[in-house]
Amino acid sequence: MARRSAPPNSGPAYIPQSQSQRRTLGDPHESVFSRFLREEIFAPEKIGGNLSLLTGVGMFVGGILVVRKWGALMVPA
Repeated sequence: MARRSAPPNSGPAYIPQSQSQRRTLGDPHESVFSRFLREEIFAPEKIGGNLSLLTGVGMFVGGILVVRKWGALMVPA
């Protein structure tokens, strides 16, 4: 079987991102943590999923607290 390769003079297969594409709308002195918060937590396109996760975790923790507080009332006497 013949080996397939790119056509001659086609250029590199991988073109690295430029500096402007890597850091969008950010301060060059911004920390990794603050960039994570901006891009993953408070980004408008991700708010719906983040609220869904927060609701699920809140319901889980609330359920544990309710069972620990009033669990004896749930057991038939």
